[in-house]
Amino acid sequence: MNYDEFLQKIFNLTGIDLSLYKEKQMKRRVDSFIANNNCKNYDVFYETLTKDTKIYREFLKYITINVTEFFRNLEQWMILKNEILPKIIKKNMKIWSAACSTGEEAYSLAMLLSDFIDLREINIIATDIDDVVLEKAKKGIYSNKSIEKIPEEYMKYFAKLDENNFVISEELRKNIVFKKHNLLLDKYPDSVDLIVCRNVLIYFNDKAKEEIYKKFYSSLSTDGILFVGSTEQIIFPYKYNFAPIKTFFYKKISK
Repeated sequence: MNYDEFLQKIFNLTGIDLSLYKEKQMKRRVDSFIANNNCKNYDVFYETLTKDTKIYREFLKYITINVTEFFRNLEQWMILKNEILPKIIKKNMKIWSAACSTGEEAYSLAMLLSDFIDLREINIIATDIDDVVLEKAKKGIYSNKSIEKIPEEYMKYFAKLDENNFVISEELRKNIVFKKHNLLLDKYPDSVDLIVCRNVLIYFNDKAKEEIYKKFYSSLSTDGILFVGSTEQIIFPYKYNFAPIKTFFYKKISK
């Protein structure tokens, strides 16, 4: 089979439409994974995927590109804390960390929010397409290295688990709902006051990004805010009925 036929089979098998990712980048990743697993072509590799659960899971993890860290691009998080949240914070606020990977972003959100309000009064949803990373996120266990950039005032939420790892406090973990979600296929949450989706859209092609922007718009509450990554500024945001309020922050406006 050729690459396009392979993508269709992967979609049928996994529900992940790789054709909506940037083609050259994704094909390079797929071909590299196939070569590293000593499969000579797409046919052989697809057959392997259907028979070998371990390789299937490794492939899913590989193609969903799980790269994250606590407070990635810290200056942007400080804008969220100092300029955005004071204007929108409220009881029963609904927040969505989309494509949350292993949970660092969702927990970063919870830490910031705890400066303003009791977390029991806020609804935090964190989603990802990958079951494996969601399980890690739920456990809240992170290495010494992964917490190096966390501002000192938030280290109170971490307890040393062993020589190499820390665990997030129950106070934060119990207030975040982690669940599986496919940005390209699944229904979006509604009436969300703040969507944080960072360093993910860069991997999608223009067609997919347009659809996601439209769905984010519908998902947000009136005057809701979208927070994107440092390489993901929206070109012509008014096309999607978003108004830029700070770099990387967009407010929903009426159509």
